[in-house]
Amino acid sequence: MTHDYLPISRQDMEKRGWEQCDFVYVTGDAYVDHPSFGTAIISRLLEAHGYKVGIIAQPDWKNKESIQSLGRPRLGFLVSAGNMDSMVNHYSVSKKRRREDAYTPGGVMGKRPDYAVVVYCNLIRSVYKDVPIIAGGIEASLRRLAHYDYWSNRLKRSILLDSQADLISYGMGEHSIVEIADALNSGLDVKDITFIDGTVYKTRQLESVYDYKLLPDYKELVSDKKRYAESFFVQYSNTDPFSGKRLVEPYEGKVFVVQNPPSKPLSQQEMDDVYALSYMRSYHPSYEAFGGVPAIREIKFSLISNRGCFGACSFCALTFHQGRIIQARSHESLLREAETLTKEPDFKGYIHDVGGPTANFRFPACEKQLTKGACPSKQCLFPEPCRNLRADHSDYVALLKKLRSIPKVKKVFIRSGIRFDYLLADTSRKFLKELCEYHVSGQLKVAPEHVSDAVLARMGKPKNAVYRRFVKEYNEMNTRLGKEQYLVPYLMSSHPGSTMKEAVELAEYLRDLGYMPEQVQDFYPTPSTISTCMYYTGYDCRTMEKVYVPVNPHEKAMQRALIQYRDPKNYDLVVEALRIAGRTDLIGFDKKCLVRPSGRRRKENGANTGAKPTVSKKKKPIRNIHKKREGNAI
Repeated sequence: MTHDYLPISRQDMEKRGWEQCDFVYVTGDAYVDHPSFGTAIISRLLEAHGYKVGIIAQPDWKNKESIQSLGRPRLGFLVSAGNMDSMVNHYSVSKKRRREDAYTPGGVMGKRPDYAVVVYCNLIRSVYKDVPIIAGGIEASLRRLAHYDYWSNRLKRSILLDSQADLISYGMGEHSIVEIADALNSGLDVKDITFIDGTVYKTRQLESVYDYKLLPDYKELVSDKKRYAESFFVQYSNTDPFSGKRLVEPYEGKVFVVQNPPSKPLSQQEMDDVYALSYMRSYHPSYEAFGGVPAIREIKFSLISNRGCFGACSFCALTFHQGRIIQARSHESLLREAETLTKEPDFKGYIHDVGGPTANFRFPACEKQLTKGACPSKQCLFPEPCRNLRADHSDYVALLKKLRSIPKVKKVFIRSGIRFDYLLADTSRKFLKELCEYHVSGQLKVAPEHVSDAVLARMGKPKNAVYRRFVKEYNEMNTRLGKEQYLVPYLMSSHPGSTMKEAVELAEYLRDLGYMPEQVQDFYPTPSTISTCMYYTGYDCRTMEKVYVPVNPHEKAMQRALIQYRDPKNYDLVVEALRIAGRTDLIGFDKKCLVRPSGRRRKENGANTGAKPTVSKKKKPIRNIHKKREGNAI
């Protein structure tokens, strides 16, 4: 096997002695041969199974010749938008065009089309009428059935229909893509590949489909939002590989989109094998002239230790894509990769992260999940930790200790985020001590998201009291260790369930904290999340209760402004929001007020001024601010 980048041109194929690729992988990202990129994992896995894979990265979708650069593949095309949904990649939550694409050489924006999977697949089909097309990656995975599309503000059909692809490989795809390849290689027609878990196909007849749940017809979903909420919850309840049923979504009774149950999770050995494949661990050298691919900076010296998440936040699509069952690599696998990192010429002694979707999840939430899957109607951490939850950080602590002891490693950071409620569920505080003593880079980022329990319930997050308890314990541990380390809370505005009342409640919390976030994340309705379903339908699909949804851009701007009420640019929005909320008592000169009355704003420092406060060069530690907060009666 040649240890080099996979072919991106005919010349590369000739160097390997290839006349034809088995598969051509078309991706919306630049070609980065690193296991943090789905394109690299799938193509290297197929290579390890004996298949010849070529890469067409960011083809010119307006030119048919760009899709023909490697010729006709023997078995099929694989198509992905890249590591992100192309619309999230292109647009902010306010639907403004982003200026930079971290997955493109030089960060240049505009090298992939909107709705990239649909555009690429149709481009391929216009040239190769009968070559199998398999769509995968996050964009195809989360749009595999009817879905609300925020950018067009409408309910869209399954991407399988609009793209003219033959199959979707959804989820992480390692199991399904090898089965698809072997089936095609055996001579099976792609239309007959209907039996593989983790795939979606289309059919005009249901006679051969068995043991399925029939979803409402797409036409019915479009006409009735409540029906869509009900249908979405059926989908959500069937995302587990052990208990999930086959789902059928009809389209006017003429065509049926069939979603097979999810693929089984990878074993630890399979995870280790995936990350031991012959990656070059960087972007293709042809991009060097453009300044490289910016995304590599964040992941080059990081380790992926797990995948999946049983946190199940309402606004997160992980349940639909990676699933709720944790899959983790062995210590030996991670140590080998860490030692490889230390041999890189630009390694400075710092491992930037050891984690995954949630860093401190290293095994399934309970032993039952290994054979029976995650509970379809019950969460592991919400609203309270399940009594069967295995809250134990001992394996993670042992792993981190081993990584710290590797020669040339100066520091191992944890930056991918921890679940503080899971940390608190562990009766031992060994991990908290290790975290504060060795793995915080001055600031620990956590995601309470909000302070209103009503909003947190819609988010699927723990009550604010749980976060306050974590803050207290974090402070106490740092004090015991003699460290000055900050907490940086991530907060979200305009989530379904947040009225102006809850937005003001969050502003008052920040006032008492003495902290104004530099950045605020508006809720972003991305495909296939419970929160997006709430945003579109006005119903919480779990309970079918009606939910207040801030959808008006001006109202969303007011809710965001309240979080940054000190910024003088937000003054008018804050005053308007307070009047709408009936909280004009917060406009005045009292220390509890958020802003001064109009025309009476003073340019002095302090939380009550409308002007931006002067900030000293040494910022007040958030740790101490949180201590002050704990002493308040609020």
